[in-house]
Amino acid sequence: GDGTGLCYNLIFLLSHSADYGKSFHDISHAINNSFIRKDFGIGVGPGNSQQVCNSNICMSCFTKESNVLEALKHGIKNFMTLILVTFLQSSLWLSQDFGNKWSKIHEGADKRGELLLRRTQDLGRTFTTIAQNIFTFGYIGRFLFTSVMEKQYNVCWQGSPRVIYVSSDQGDHFSKALLPSATTEQFYSVLDGDEDMIFMHVDSPGGTEIISYFGTVYTSDDRGILYSKSLERHLFGGESKSDFTNVTSLRGVYLTNILKEDERICSVISFNKGGEWRSIKKPNNVECGGSTKRVCMHRCYLHIHGEHSHYSGISPMLPLSSPSAIGLVIAHGSVGESISASRPDVYVSSDGGYNWMCALRGPHHYSILDSGGLIVAVEAHRDRQVQSIKFSTDEGQCWKTYNFTQQPIFFAGLASEPGSKAMNISVFGYRPDDDAQPMWVAVTIDFEQLVTRECDEQDYVEWLAHSDEDGAFETDGCVLGYKEKFRKLKKLSVCRNGWDYVVSKQQSPCPCSREDYMCDYGYYRHENSSECVKQPDLPDKTLELCLNGEMKELQTAGYRKIPSDKCEGGFSPPRQMDVAKKNCGDPSQAPSMSLYPRSPVCNITFFYFLIHK
Repeated sequence: GDGTGLCYNLIFLLSHSADYGKSFHDISHAINNSFIRKDFGIGVGPGNSQQVCNSNICMSCFTKESNVLEALKHGIKNFMTLILVTFLQSSLWLSQDFGNKWSKIHEGADKRGELLLRRTQDLGRTFTTIAQNIFTFGYIGRFLFTSVMEKQYNVCWQGSPRVIYVSSDQGDHFSKALLPSATTEQFYSVLDGDEDMIFMHVDSPGGTEIISYFGTVYTSDDRGILYSKSLERHLFGGESKSDFTNVTSLRGVYLTNILKEDERICSVISFNKGGEWRSIKKPNNVECGGSTKRVCMHRCYLHIHGEHSHYSGISPMLPLSSPSAIGLVIAHGSVGESISASRPDVYVSSDGGYNWMCALRGPHHYSILDSGGLIVAVEAHRDRQVQSIKFSTDEGQCWKTYNFTQQPIFFAGLASEPGSKAMNISVFGYRPDDDAQPMWVAVTIDFEQLVTRECDEQDYVEWLAHSDEDGAFETDGCVLGYKEKFRKLKKLSVCRNGWDYVVSKQQSPCPCSREDYMCDYGYYRHENSSECVKQPDLPDKTLELCLNGEMKELQTAGYRKIPSDKCEGGFSPPRQMDVAKKNCGDPSQAPSMSLYPRSPVCNITFFYFLIHK
């Protein structure tokens, strides 16, 4: 149905395009005319954009097992390797030729109950149990997580606290992460991470009638074991909805929303991987909303609409950035004392989130093309058809409009291939037909016909990231211990970066300062202060920590360097960890666990999955 009370009998076809959406060919026979589920859908091969797969790709191979397949997982080091789990029988299947042939390598995977976490290093020929009584697990960067109940799982002990165990060697050894414990009414969630550190949300008990939950964000050390408080009252609602966003166009930048004690939702931003958070500066081209000008002067900021707004239907798109479009961020937002529940506008930053401008009024669907040299947008309407697309060649300062069809359509989506490097954009939608069945339409717009000139050296400028306008200080641009200068396209240059465009940058080290350090375990920063002080409830003695089966003593002045920070010299607080000459626990085993459900992650060397004991 489309909201009008009419229902349609639809025939679904799978089509393929080899010319960036300009023409399509029916290939439904390739998947035995199977229906493609929306939640699994179609995916482009991560190693080759000409490879396409979907969860029904070998439906006929699994008719005895199940008519439904769990989502495919790609190998990390060999993209031809696929692994999946059948839904009903929970059998583990492996393909080494991108889904042409499959072999069953294990039975009883991923069932709920008292489970084992197992690993294979030889593509399913042999398996090793690396942890027992496991219910769910997560894998991100180089860290394998297990959430553990301190007592053996039993329905009578569902109130027992849970803790996180972490392995950085593919499960050979586990260490307990030093985080606050959580009851069964609370949860942990890994928000983001890389090879150096992890962002972890720990839920706070309770909540409000308006928002389901809030909690605290912790950041880890480079082993994923020692965690420090990064952000309090972090908004994290039901259905695992979090506004936590990694701005991929500039290193170290993260956006998220917090729930104030008066239940206002406000946005904050960090430019140093969670070391410090601040409010987002109000754009100069927008007047402050609110009841009085006095309130606006002291409490008027830009607030970014994230997953919560998207889930509730207020915002049609999440914040968008791309590693190839340096500094560019596009997001829906509102200006005032807190996030507004009314229709948001589109805001653009060209310096990674330091400064913003209101680019388009009202909600839009948007996309980044030509490595940031081109932005396109289509107005978002639920009950109105569209026929035009807006585009900008100067990072959202000026916009032009192009009518891509004479007959308006109800908008359904935008698609570009290969991603943000493309110069082609496809607009998908449908229009009502006389026989009450919708006619689906895909229109591809080729901007190479408009922007015809290739960029040359004169079109680029040297840009220092994380810098103020004058760059007067030696430490200007120093973030996470070093400066980065980029070769960036001038806003007034109307030309193509092209398919072969590669981000060019130069790095130089900076002297260490307090900003290169986060508060150590057991310490925290006072609001509006860079000084780390000891938590009031922390005993006034040397900390003893159980790491990898050895008891160690942590002697610290309250600071530890942020993982991946490259500063040299300067501020250097004392920090030392010594072995306390006694063993603690078994570093090769982790007890039972319970974490928000996450899908198994595999690579060509290691497959981790759960089996019924």
